[in-house]
Amino acid sequence: MNPQAIQAIKSRLVLSDVVRRYVDLRPVSGRFMGACPFHQETKPSMSVNDEEGFFYCFGCQASGDVIDFYKRINGLEFREALEQLAAEAGVDLGDQREDPEAQERQRRKKVLLDMHEQSREFFRAALRRNEGKAARAYLARRGIEPRIVDAFGLGYSPDDWHGLDAFLQGKGHGPELGVEAGLLSKNEKGKIYDRFRGRLIFPIQNLSGRVIAFGGRIISEGEPKYLNSSDTPIYKKGEHLYGLYQARQTMTRSKRALLTEGYMDVLSLHQFGYTDACGVLGTALTGDQVRRLAGFCSRVDLVFDGDNAGRKAALKSSEMILLQGVACRVILLPEGEDVDSVLQKEGPEGFEKCLKAAKDGLAFALETLRDQFAPRETMAWAKGFFEKLADDGLRAYYLPRLVSGLGVSEVELRQALGTSQAGRGPVRERAPLAAVRPVGKDDKNDREYLRFPIQYPEYVRDLADRGFERVLTTDWARGLWEKIRLHDGQDLLPWLEEGEKKFWARCRQERAEHQLTGETLKEEWLYICDRVAESHEKHARRQLTEALRDALQEGDSRQAQEHLQALNVFLGRDDEQH
Repeated sequence: MNPQAIQAIKSRLVLSDVVRRYVDLRPVSGRFMGACPFHQETKPSMSVNDEEGFFYCFGCQASGDVIDFYKRINGLEFREALEQLAAEAGVDLGDQREDPEAQERQRRKKVLLDMHEQSREFFRAALRRNEGKAARAYLARRGIEPRIVDAFGLGYSPDDWHGLDAFLQGKGHGPELGVEAGLLSKNEKGKIYDRFRGRLIFPIQNLSGRVIAFGGRIISEGEPKYLNSSDTPIYKKGEHLYGLYQARQTMTRSKRALLTEGYMDVLSLHQFGYTDACGVLGTALTGDQVRRLAGFCSRVDLVFDGDNAGRKAALKSSEMILLQGVACRVILLPEGEDVDSVLQKEGPEGFEKCLKAAKDGLAFALETLRDQFAPRETMAWAKGFFEKLADDGLRAYYLPRLVSGLGVSEVELRQALGTSQAGRGPVRERAPLAAVRPVGKDDKNDREYLRFPIQYPEYVRDLADRGFERVLTTDWARGLWEKIRLHDGQDLLPWLEEGEKKFWARCRQERAEHQLTGETLKEEWLYICDRVAESHEKHARRQLTEALRDALQEGDSRQAQEHLQALNVFLGRDDEQH
């Protein structure tokens, strides 16, 4: 991590400008307030402080800086969020000391991204030419309007074994690089040719809008009907969703994602006004995809065909969503129909009927299990579902609902699940004590003490000189103080863990609302100084007591007498204070 580069990104990007892409903000007392996008909220519970560069939600305690916000709402890893914001801010991250090969990998990824942008233009141009006539006719038959074609950048891959290959070579990209990019294919004999031929092309974009892969539908006869890019250094199909780039802003307002299976279904939904729709990419829904959606919305509505295959897919997908703690509904279309056919035949009115008949995800799953599975299969599903839940709170939430939905007693279900207490899943190996942040009186006291240097950092150096760390009793508090001391006067947020960020942001938010001044601040400072002094005396007294005990055990009467006299001084002070 390069602190200078991070600071440069923050200095060039205004936090509220980034947040405003996803949340409606309004000014309140020198900061901004908006509905938090990280939990189900309609009232303005999130504060955005541009002056100090942090956000904080009073409801779910989500907090951090511009990188934390961008990372979380886009479902990205820290490094990925950092790279995207650096590119936007025009900052060279530079620091590659942790991985000498990282710079080369980044250079190669940039080349692959450029190749995909060039390929998209190649496909779009082909769709407009005479060779794309059949693809244009297909789109017209499906009722897809030109504005949707343009918005999603649809194209056509000519029925030519080397059309794209020749185009890329003209741009200076060799065939082997085209294979690495997933744009070309190589057979067992080593011959290289275009991967997509005679297909309607659907560009797949990341959350920055860059094209990272393609999907292709055959226009003439041939198999497979749909062909997708394989995994490459810039694309993992289990991590991305088709149309999420176009849908993300609507999702943050509607708090809903309409998730369907096909490319054409996504296009039709957007055309008819359902612009919070996106689609899976030829694979079963994954946890990574759900987490990415959860950054934009609080509920996922699954839209599947009403046939047996659609029900099975809906069961697996709803389970995946529920495991992530995200609300879910299942929308089953009339048998023999898909999203596109319902919208084209009946318009939004017909689709709204399907939405109104949607079932809660868990209720749908349990109903499907009761109707189509044997009792032992149903209980095996419930056991597997519980074992996959990583959060005790979710177990407590789902247990009574499983009892009600499966029609069994709570005792029977607990026995089947291997748990004897409500809300507790199967016995798991406990985390080591050092990994568990202590909670209790000591922890509460430490938080009160730490609140002062966080809210009034101008006192950090004086507190450090006075030995402030001695007043802290928990490892968590000492660790946070050490970071505060080491990074005094610098940007602290990049160095904090998630729990530390929440506490820091809450303290800073409290100062913004109730800043101490004058005599009140002086009294608080003197109180902290007294506590530090007391801790020093307790430490010195403990050391003297231990030294006295050691001298007595060794028979050193002179040393024992000196230690006893020094200890009486402390005891005398205590008498004076009382």
